[in-house]
Amino acid sequence: MATLTIRLPDDKHSRLKSLAQHRHISINKLIEELSTQAIAEFDTEVRFRALAATGDVAKGIEILDKLDSHFSKK
Repeated sequence: MATLTIRLPDDKHSRLKSLAQHRHISINKLIEELSTQAIAEFDTEVRFRALAATGDVAKGIEILDKLDSHFSKK
């Protein structure tokens, strides 16, 4: 496991500490959870862009049009 030292403004540190206390976890665990979430979001975007680059634009627009017509009826 690696150790990471970060510099934060005092007010941000205080707010993170309050958030961690509210969740009943340590600041270390909070930062670990937040970094996991950020990595998951990044991986999802990368995967989406890779799939989109290999997709059929016309088929994608056709699917979006079907969704639009379905939800505009309600």
